[in-house]
Amino acid sequence: MNRDQMTAKIANGDGFIAALDQSGGSTPKALRGYGVGDDEWNGDDEMFARIHEMRSRVITSPSFGCGKVIGAILFEKTMDGEVDGKPAADALKERGVVPFIKVDQGLAEEQNGVQLMKPLDKLPALLEKSVAKGMFGTKMRSVIKSANPAGIAAIVAQQFEVGNQIADAGLMPMLEPEYDITAADRAEGEKILRDEVLKGLDALPEGRQVMLKLSIPVEPGLYDPVIAHPAVLKVVALSGGYSTEEACEHLAKNAGMIASFSRGLLQDLRKDQSGADFDGALGKAIDAIHAASVAG
Repeated sequence: MNRDQMTAKIANGDGFIAALDQSGGSTPKALRGYGVGDDEWNGDDEMFARIHEMRSRVITSPSFGCGKVIGAILFEKTMDGEVDGKPAADALKERGVVPFIKVDQGLAEEQNGVQLMKPLDKLPALLEKSVAKGMFGTKMRSVIKSANPAGIAAIVAQQFEVGNQIADAGLMPMLEPEYDITAADRAEGEKILRDEVLKGLDALPEGRQVMLKLSIPVEPGLYDPVIAHPAVLKVVALSGGYSTEEACEHLAKNAGMIASFSRGLLQDLRKDQSGADFDGALGKAIDAIHAASVAG
């Protein structure tokens, strides 16, 4: 797939985006969920090798290439590795899956009810490498903990500022100002977030598009104006700690939003499953997430 084909796939494709981008902090938990104990690896190199084995098994599973997965977000080490004897991005594109790369370097301490991204000092080099490897876009996460207008404005401003840097490098930025689904004031804060995002979209250079990755809103349809904005290629939803069933139930109420789930996709996969059982569990999750993504 060339860039125009990948853009069309994300804009018009009938499917969802898989989040396979657990980084150093979240990898041990992901491995435990997969059935790999902490005593089965020693040090970062072995840990990342084990998670790469899991991700490769997912990507090469027959269910993954069924056409219902239109994109996948990778961690840098996964992008740098091989899947089925090929560079990871190429292996994805051969399966009709558009590759994205996680580019943030973690979260800063909470201030004004939000956690901004830490300074992205490695971003220029990572963007250059990602372009060379044929990646389509990026993803970067920050987190909103409460309905603090100043904090939400700051988190959106940072996302758009870095997003423009990413777009200038030739990649599609996926902005992810996640709203903590456990926050008591989420319904109020999501309205503030929507309005700040719309301001940021209106301020983009003419012809520029971005993607948004957002928590599934408390109020169904809240992000309809964002989805319809001409500067938005696609709005995707994170599972945010919901189970597959919960996330799909909430997502199905939001037409135009598609899934970008991690836990919701991988929760029933185990290392000791046979190939048929692994593919069956993955296929069941893919079918459910796909149905919720195309509902309405």
